[in-house]
Amino acid sequence: MNILSAEDTLDEIIKKNSSITRFGDGEFSLIFGKRLKFQKVNKILINKLKKVLKSKKKGLLIGINIPYNNSYLDKYTNRAKHFYINFVEGQKLKLFNLLDMNKKYYSSFITRFYMDIKDKSKIPDYIKKLKQIWEKKDILIIEGEKSRLGIGNDLFNNSKSIKRILCPAVNAFNVYYKIIIQAKKIDKSTLILLALGPTSTVLAYDLYKLGYQVIDAGHIDIEYEWFLRRAKKKIYIENKYVNEGHGTKYEIGKVKDKKYYDEIIAKILD
Repeated sequence: MNILSAEDTLDEIIKKNSSITRFGDGEFSLIFGKRLKFQKVNKILINKLKKVLKSKKKGLLIGINIPYNNSYLDKYTNRAKHFYINFVEGQKLKLFNLLDMNKKYYSSFITRFYMDIKDKSKIPDYIKKLKQIWEKKDILIIEGEKSRLGIGNDLFNNSKSIKRILCPAVNAFNVYYKIIIQAKKIDKSTLILLALGPTSTVLAYDLYKLGYQVIDAGHIDIEYEWFLRRAKKKIYIENKYVNEGHGTKYEIGKVKDKKYYDEIIAKILD
């Protein structure tokens, strides 16, 4: 099994305007029947996740986070290494029954560029390259209502314009088809960024089939916030939903930036 690095995956996206859908431990756990903090078990979602994982559509990269050898994990902290090794060891048979050993996969870690990286000296260069994906592009962010990607930081300042569709912070798959109907109203030249947990994984596939370039962005904004703060551990970010560390223990307030509200073109919350 061949899994490209995060850097090589990023190059593929930038050079070819590819789309990417990502499978992390959460998506695999859901497939195996485990409820997540932000997504209950749903048979339709699970079947769609399995279908996406088997996809061979040209231009849609399938990102996974399965560490298949020690060298793949050399760049990550000991804590991250142990987590992923233990996850794979605990689910090994199930994982390798799902995956195609002859297929080229890409890295789901492209938006996990800070907290778990051992040597953080090259992260500024990586972020500079990452931002090339949306350089001077119109972007549509489809996100949980409390995710607020790019608010309070300059992550998307080099984009041409930003629109947003707000969706439920948990169990977003409940409104899946409503999201697709709304997203289809957007011009095909628009780059779509998704931050809706496992719903993003299947949504990226369906929107790609409709002719959009789609990036399953996941925790990209939170990782960037942690980078800006030089955080040593996963910390709460003011007024943003953080489903890791202690983030869910804090009340999430209102955004004061008027521009954010101007960017919202739809709310699909039930």
